[in-house]
Parts: sequence; C-alpha cells; structure tokens
Amino acid sequence: MASLRLFFVLLGILIAVKLHEADNLSLQDTAKKLEPQFLLQNVEEAKKLVDAAYEYTQNWLEEKLKKETVRPSEILVSFKQPIGKTRLHVKAAHYMLVTLDLLKEKLQDVFPQEFNITDVLSPSQMHTIYKATGCASQEIRTKECDEKSPYRTITGECNNLRIPTLGSSNRPYVRWLPQEYEDGISLPRGWTETKPYFGHPLPLVRAVSNDIVFFPNVNVTNDPFRSVLFMQWGQFIDHDLDFGPSVTATLTFIKGLDCGKSCEKAPPCFPIKIPPGDPTQKRECMPFTRSAPACNGGYAIRNQINALTSFVDASMVYASEDKWAMQLRNFTNDLGLLAVNNRFNDRGLSFLPFGNPEGFRENCNVTNATLGIPCFLAGDNRVNEMPGLIALQTLFMREHNRLATELKRLNSQMRGEEIYQETRKIVGALIQKITYTEYIPAVLGETIALPRYRGYNDSVDPRIASSFTNAFRFGHTLVRPTVPRLNSRYQVLSETPLENEFFATWKIIFQGGIEPILRGQIGTPAKLLRQDQLVVEGLRDRLFQQPPGPGLDLPSLNMQRGRDHGLPGYNAWRQLCGLSQPGNETELAQVLQNPQVAKKFIQHYGTPKNIDLWVGGVSEPLLRNARVGPLLACIFRKQFQNLRDGDRFWWENPGVFTPAQRQALNQATLARVICDNTYIREVPRFIFRANQYPRNFVNCTAFPRLSLFPWKKPPQ
Repeated sequence: MASLRLFFVLLGILIAVKLHEADNLSLQDTAKKLEPQFLLQNVEEAKKLVDAAYEYTQNWLEEKLKKETVRPSEILVSFKQPIGKTRLHVKAAHYMLVTLDLLKEKLQDVFPQEFNITDVLSPSQMHTIYKATGCASQEIRTKECDEKSPYRTITGECNNLRIPTLGSSNRPYVRWLPQEYEDGISLPRGWTETKPYFGHPLPLVRAVSNDIVFFPNVNVTNDPFRSVLFMQWGQFIDHDLDFGPSVTATLTFIKGLDCGKSCEKAPPCFPIKIPPGDPTQKRECMPFTRSAPACNGGYAIRNQINALTSFVDASMVYASEDKWAMQLRNFTNDLGLLAVNNRFNDRGLSFLPFGNPEGFRENCNVTNATLGIPCFLAGDNRVNEMPGLIALQTLFMREHNRLATELKRLNSQMRGEEIYQETRKIVGALIQKITYTEYIPAVLGETIALPRYRGYNDSVDPRIASSFTNAFRFGHTLVRPTVPRLNSRYQVLSETPLENEFFATWKIIFQGGIEPILRGQIGTPAKLLRQDQLVVEGLRDRLFQQPPGPGLDLPSLNMQRGRDHGLPGYNAWRQLCGLSQPGNETELAQVLQNPQVAKKFIQHYGTPKNIDLWVGGVSEPLLRNARVGPLLACIFRKQFQNLRDGDRFWWENPGVFTPAQRQALNQATLARVICDNTYIREVPRFIFRANQYPRNFVNCTAFPRLSLFPWKKPPQ
C-alpha cells in the first residue's frame, strides 16, 4: 500500500509539472523528480518479489526431487542452481534488475511511449539503487593480497595485483563484442517473435535443431583420429573455466507464473517454443530459465555471472569458494589430503566422497531410488552429470593424494597446509601442461596454433568471454550415442545408451569403478563432427530424460542461451576474427563449402547475419587436422592465449616453479596420470588419438613418472 501511495504521489507530481512547466516534459526531466525514498521503496518491493520467487523454487525443487519421476527440466534446474556465495551475488543482481523493471512499469503508465529505464535515471539515482540492492557490497573484493604468497587463492583473487578481482569467481563475463539485447538492456534476442533483425525475424531454435542438427543415430561416423577421451577432457577443462548458473527462481518475479507450467515469456522465463508438427516434442514449449545475472559494476545492461575462477587452476578439483574448498579436504590428519569416500572403494583405490556443496539439492537418487547412492562431491557441482566426467574428477583427486603422500615422504617436516597448497599448485600445473600440449593442439590443428609463451603480462585480461562459453559447447558435437565400458584387454563389457547414464553415480560403485569407463574413453573413437551429423539424439532429444516423458534438446538450449546472453549473430563474430562475412546464400555456401546447408540456414534465418553463434560455428568445415572451423578456432585461440598470458601463476612463468621443477613437470602426460592412479597398465602413446588395442598401446613404463625430488627441501 505504501508503494501504491508513493506511486500516486509521483503521478500527482508529474501531472502538476506537466501543467505548470511544459506540455512535452522529457523523461530525463521527470526522473529528476524521483526522490531517493521512492527509489528505495521500489528496491524493497523488488526484494520481496525476488525472495518470494526464490523461496517458492526451493520448496518446489525439494518436493519434485523426492518423487519417483522427475522431469528433465527439473533435473536441469536442480544442478544449475547458484550455491554458496554465488547465490548472494545473483540475488543482489536480481534485486537490481527487478527494481529497474518495477520503475519502468510505473513510469510507463505516465509515458506510454517506449523507453529504456537507463535513459531516465541519473548516475546518482543508479548508484542509490546499486547500493541499496546489495550489489555494491557484493562486488567488493574479499581478500587482502599477499604479494609474496607462492600460492593462488581459491577464489582467484589477487592473481592480478593491479586489478585483484580480475579472473576471480563470482564476477561478470568479459564481452568481446557489446551485448545485443532486444530492448538494449536485458531482453534476449528473439524475445518478440515478430521483431525483425536485419529485416528478418529470428527462427525458433527448435526448428533450427530439427532441420539442421537432427540426424538418425544409425549413421554416426567414428572419428578416425580422436578418442572419446578427447571429448571428455574438453568437458573436464570447461568445468575448470566457467559455470553460468541458471536463475534461482522458476517463478516469474512480477507476474508470479511458474516457468515449468507456463509458456509465457516473463523474466526469468524464456521458454523454447516447439514448432507445429514437431517429430517428438508434443508440448507447446520446453521450459527454459535465463542465466543468472551479475551485478556488473552498476551498469544496467545485463551481464551474466561466472561462478568459477577463469584460470586453468584445477578449480573443478579444489572449488572456487573457500568454504567449499574446506569441505573437500581431509582434516582427520595433517597430511594435506583431499577427502575420499568412506563407504566404498575401487579395489582399494579411492572414490570421490559423497556429498553436496552448501545449498545444492541432491539429485542423483533420481536414477537409483532403491540403491540409495547419492551424488559425489568435487570442486564443481556438475561432476555427476556423466560417468566420464566422474572418472576424470576421481582420477585427479587420487593424483592429489598420491602427490601429497609423496611430498610428505620427501619432506617429513612439512605441515598439512603447506602440503595441500604445494600439491594443489602441482596438480594445477599438470592440468595446464596437458591442456596446452596435448588437448589444444588436437582442437586447433596445425594452422592456428598458439604463439610461443613469452611470460606473464598483467595487461592481458584472463576473464572468460561470454562468447567462449557458448562456442566451447562445440564438444557436444563429439559425443557418441552410447557410453562404452571396456575390460583390461579393451574388449566391450557393456555399451549403454547415453540417456541412461546421466547422474547414474550408482553405476560407478556397482559396475567396476572408473577403469572400465576410462578404458572406454581411451579405446573408443569419438564421434566425428560432420555438417550432416551434428549432435546425437541422446543429447538432441533425450537430454536428462527420465521415462516416460521426453528429454531436453541441448542444441536448442545452446542457441537459446546465446540469445539469452545477448550474443550478436554469426557475421559479427566472423568480422571480429578478421574472417569474411557472407552476405547471401551463395557467399554462405562458399564459406560452409555446402550449398544444401547454406540454403537451410537462409530459409530459417533470412540472412547469415542472424545465424546463432553456436550452430554457425559448428557448421563450418574443419581446419586441417583440427576439430573446429575458422570461427571457433579464432575464439578458442584468443581465449586460451589470454588464460595463459594473463595468469601470474602460469606454470612456465619464471619464479612460479624452479627450473628443475619445470623440467620435471614438462615430462607430465595424461597417460602417466592414468597409470599412476589406476590398475590400467597399457595406454596409447597419444592419449587423445583414436587407437585400436593393441596397436599403438604401450606399457605404462614407456611414460616417465613425475619426479618430486626437485620439491625436496634441504634439511634445516
């Protein structure tokens, strides 16, 4: 009621001003009449709306995950939730965005013409809102920097000593091109279906998926030169770099509609409309909630939050928040170890512990209601999504404990905290070395390799770009329709449909541990990315499927997410990369080297300018010996170079490790990490290549072990 009274007071002021000062008063002049008390009242109203939507969603989610049948969209919401400090950041950003929506709604009654609220409010008024919503306090760095510390902070703060928050967790993505929102501020591209872009409305993403992405799974082509492990390492390293959680609420903030039940577009709901006559999706829409926003330094233009540190720092093993990192550690002794599972083991080797980070809802029981096997706990809450991901997360937890034990043996005087930090530093270096010497060359091929490392540059921005998060989903095109498990002779033990493996942690416990999965990844070729075979049905129509209902469409989610983030269309990214920008179907056919695919794109988008980044990027012909085309190669090269050159703790940066330690680390390979932490004794020389057993397989002794003698301290 107080807000309503204030509104009528404001309305009276506006009428009085209009009568006495001018008939055509500008919005800017009107905004000057908005008293701080009125702005703060709207902040309080926004807080109540957001808090109510959050509470509804948490209660709804808890109820849904207890049921025998859980819908795919409910599983997606459950593991994409912001947790820990990320949740506080996101809530503050929502307070700000909803406040601006409320103000615009109230002013719209006085000035019916279309306007942006940011054109109305003065910088001081924006600052009042920014401070009152809590955004200002959320963006203050949490740590004082110790310039002499040899170790990274868990949050990534203080890596860059000039700008200590650069690359740290819970910060906005960097933008290589300005956001393109329908209203210039927040609304996704394609929010209004009839709105033209370069003269053409954007197509439904599901229609694009049906026509360009779909292909029958019986025609899957094996990649003759890449293994499944190549695909899996991409997902593993992606979970080191970025996590854009979804909005915490599934209830619209102002209208109070349920995003899971309504197909109406209203923040934060941005449902994916199903085209008429869809072959498998017999509903009106696929639920979709927007990515969680970031406070964004007080700017009103929407940006999204990266919950993780940007750096290649093994944060998927150790976490990106201090409290979570402590939860992962073993404090029953002073040995610097990570916690392990206390209920089950893998023939004497450790499994990840069971558990969930603070605020995360258990969702793994959905796949095994009678067995009672919960989720595994790691430094990233997506660990349980696929068995191959669980295997790699388990592998590097074991590697930490193996190295920590060896460090203690060499340096009996070392205390647990120093052992933990030094081992974490080594594991981060291993992952950097493997990624940049084994994985990235397999992605980029020979024609667009990274330049030679020249040392740390504090002027390089290491933050993850919003465009990279969308483009790096190219890995979805490499996923096979089945998950193979192989025995010690690399013969098939089982091969189950992909859709039966999501969050199935019980299979790790009861189907032989991680070794059959690792051998399946090592000894099986990846799916080859072809223009007529983009993404298998296990991801395109059966993502997180729980019988009897239909699953989600991951390619549609990718394209809708790009629009949600305000990513410009295909040609804008081609221009950024110095590539040609096709202007019509003929020119697009030349770029894609495929007239049929170009024709489909023009039929849907009208112009190459409108093509969504993800689908345009994965449709380009591959560069020589690469697994991406020119556009994605450009984006990946730029991002991975920034991550390396802008990281003060990069393993090759002089002073991070001693020359002897760098020489030891230079011998490290993923094959040796597998050998040291499993009972697998035969592996390929080139682990990301497609290999047939026993050809190209060698004994583990062919790979040098990482010697920790350079880490032995002189006696005191």
